[in-house]
Amino acid sequence: MPKKVVVGLSGGVDSSVAAYLLKQEGYEVIGLFMRNWDSLMNNDIEGNPNQGPICPQEEDYNDALKVAEQLGIELHRIDFIKEYWDNVFTYFLEELKKGRTPNPDLMCNKYIKFDLFKKEAKRLGADYIATGHYARMKEGNLLRGIDDNKDQTYFLAQVPSENLQDVIFPIGHLTKPEVRAIAAELNLYTASKKDSTGICFIGERNYQKFIHNYLKPNPGDIVDVNTKEIVGRHNGLMNYTIGQRRNVGISGNKEKHYVVGKNVEKNVLYVAFGDTNEYLYSDTCTITDINFISKKRPTKCTAKFRYRSKDIPIEIEYTSGTELKIIYKGKTTGVTPGQACVLYDGEECLGSGIIDKVYKNGERLWYL
Repeated sequence: MPKKVVVGLSGGVDSSVAAYLLKQEGYEVIGLFMRNWDSLMNNDIEGNPNQGPICPQEEDYNDALKVAEQLGIELHRIDFIKEYWDNVFTYFLEELKKGRTPNPDLMCNKYIKFDLFKKEAKRLGADYIATGHYARMKEGNLLRGIDDNKDQTYFLAQVPSENLQDVIFPIGHLTKPEVRAIAAELNLYTASKKDSTGICFIGERNYQKFIHNYLKPNPGDIVDVNTKEIVGRHNGLMNYTIGQRRNVGISGNKEKHYVVGKNVEKNVLYVAFGDTNEYLYSDTCTITDINFISKKRPTKCTAKFRYRSKDIPIEIEYTSGTELKIIYKGKTTGVTPGQACVLYDGEECLGSGIIDKVYKNGERLWYL
């Protein structure tokens, strides 16, 4: 009797091809669509619907249904709206209030896709679960996807190791063009569907309008971190991310500038001017919420501080069970409280922590 796999069918091309490949391998495949967000909450700041005649999530469900019909598989649907609000969206808002930069996709994978989803799949009799992530599992270890441009282990690095057992990533050995080619050859309904971008619950909507539904804007001063002079006005600290260099709110100054810090108590946004400004750099950070997927505990490896950042050689000091000290080599920018520090040993993703404090030359950065 074939093993049963429940695949997260999201209405995108990646999960569609994942489901097809599982069928080709002889599994009994069942699709499961997760509804994590209530479309009635997707309003703009004036309170008018901002998603057109049908919300994107309903479109995704309809697309998943069409693919399931094409592949001849059953599709179930489940709502995790309350759980998503409690475990992902509330965390997102609380981190913004603290002036930090949260990554809700990591928490969605940790609490929803590889926890609640897996429990629901087991209730449906699954031997395995599968998703369309560009990643690989080998002998219990989480490995990068073959496609460097699409590798998604960064977003899986907060998932506990036990929740990655009995998990299959059917497209981890493929590149995105290869996945598109398979979908096109099969004439799958999602073959040419555009990839989703941005934060999952915001999608294509205006970020600031969306956030202002939940956090009241609190305008304040923009300060040059070098001179301490006021150089502009911001429209709420939650609207800015560390490293941002567009639409910061400094008029009349043509010199390149970057957001380098926030002070929530004083309601100040700090910027630095020029590409080589020393305020852009740090050399050490501490991370909390430690999650090791691997059994390895190296003192030297590499790390990613942002999804699209390059691997940085680091040293790890195991200062306590709840916090690690990360020392990085060479000039490094963009290390931001609230973001993930994901650890790698070659192609293996070892795990991650959430960046808490950032230092340079032994001193904590006062502006971050």
